[in-house]
Amino acid sequence: MQVICADLEGVFVPEIWINVAEKTGIEELRLTTRDISDYDVLMRKRLAILSENRLTLKYIQDVIATMDPMPGAVAFIEWVRSVSQIIILSDTFEEFARPLMKKLGWPTLLCHSLSIADDGMIADYNLRQQNQKYNAVKALQTLNYRVVAMGDSYNDIQMLKAADHGVLFRPPDNVVAEFPDLPVTRDYDQLKSKLQELLDLED
Repeated sequence: MQVICADLEGVFVPEIWINVAEKTGIEELRLTTRDISDYDVLMRKRLAILSENRLTLKYIQDVIATMDPMPGAVAFIEWVRSVSQIIILSDTFEEFARPLMKKLGWPTLLCHSLSIADDGMIADYNLRQQNQKYNAVKALQTLNYRVVAMGDSYNDIQMLKAADHGVLFRPPDNVVAEFPDLPVTRDYDQLKSKLQELLDLED
């Protein structure tokens, strides 16, 4: 019995905050977990920028509504679901993710949530659990699942290393350099081939 766990942004959809940065012209919002490994530091920086610029949740949701999955992502998820179960483990938020999940065909998503003030501003973020990606993998393993995990950023590394097999997908060079023991794939064809190998599937 196996299950596949995957990151969301950078794997199946573009980075939400980079799209917000392009819309607003605020360059600091381009920073992601590819650049800053400490998630709390990154989120505090983002929330401060949103507050300073009076950017509401509705504004960010409107940006997200214009986003589409990466080319080939929907077909890849459909293939994965034909051979295994897939759970998306993401550090995004329920208030952001729903339109993207619809476009991806409603895969299972475990993520975090936001606290919203009366004026529509994002007041804070609420982790579902510390190290939730890592803990989700370990919990699945206690249910006797063999876990194959894939992700692209610093915040995926604990998940990838906890899994029975971890695979990097389109990671930045700094992540590849720091974690040379993790196999790297650059497109969905390569990722599919790697999963076929790890899951002992025939072509």
